Amino acid sequence: MLKRPRRLRSSAAIRELVAEVRLSPENLMLPLFLREGLVQPKPIEGMYSVLQHSPETFLQELDRALAVGIKSVMVFAVPEKRDGTGSEACNSEGVLSRAIRSARAHVGDKLVLVADLCLDEFTDHGHCGVLDKRGEVDNDETLKHYRKMAVVLADAGADLLGTSGMMDGQVQAIREALDAAGFINVGILAYAAKYASSFYGPFRNAVESKLQTDRKTYQQDWRNVVEALREIQLDLEQGADIVMVKPAMSYLDVVRAAAEISDVPVAAYQVSGEYAMIEAAASLGHLDRKHAILETLHSIRRAGATIICSYFAIEAATWLGEKK
Repeated sequence: MLKRPRRLRSSAAIRELVAEVRLSPENLMLPLFLREGLVQPKPIEGMYSVLQHSPETFLQELDRALAVGIKSVMVFAVPEKRDGTGSEACNSEGVLSRAIRSARAHVGDKLVLVADLCLDEFTDHGHCGVLDKRGEVDNDETLKHYRKMAVVLADAGADLLGTSGMMDGQVQAIREALDAAGFINVGILAYAAKYASSFYGPFRNAVESKLQTDRKTYQQDWRNVVEALREIQLDLEQGADIVMVKPAMSYLDVVRAAAEISDVPVAAYQVSGEYAMIEAAASLGHLDRKHAILETLHSIRRAGATIICSYFAIEAATWLGEKK
């Protein structure tokens, strides 16, 4: 007898009935950039419609996210002042702390607020940690700054801290600092497998990065997956509440492998370069923009991510809402 799998693809209704993967606005996390000193939002080179926000438009974006059913945002802040140790990151009145505090006052508990916990936006050399006398990132000295930053951001009202620096022991150090300060309910979204990727290029424009070299001594080698699983396992053992793979689209195998070993939710970040590729190809008429966006987001979900951080979040959530 001839097998006819096409029966289950014969109409839109049937395809919807048997779809194996569901994507909803609740799966999407919106990254946002707040630039200190801005009065009007500012376009970001290479990132099309993504903006650096002023305090006012930042809050308006939170409202837009809520309106389409998004439940979480990841907040990045760009300071006016930078130095070698990224001291503004630990300033309770610094731009990131103010952003989290204003967001919490504006939305209450309606949105999960994820604060980026890293020094790269705040250092004058652009690295994710402090440098030693040889100009190399000092892992353990950096952890001291992460501990302080964690407490400051928790006090400002963050629900989750996005530990994006890829320092050894960062999850344990931050968990200990949070617990000691009484913030036992503030969670850690661990960038457990963050690769030294070329796809971060436009993001560096978004945060006005001062980096002149690379981050290959602490971000992961993109040829390796066993190394990523070791990093993920270490973060799980140290108390991560969510583990993230970054980038997403070029590392779907890592997302799948993470989902298979993790007993906490898995997130993936569709990064700026992945976003820019789709926008560029669509602008030239080489692909259907809407379908490409939804296809890539579903591929990340299919690989095993329950949370997808994406610059397409608001648009995608709007489209998904229209299907209901």
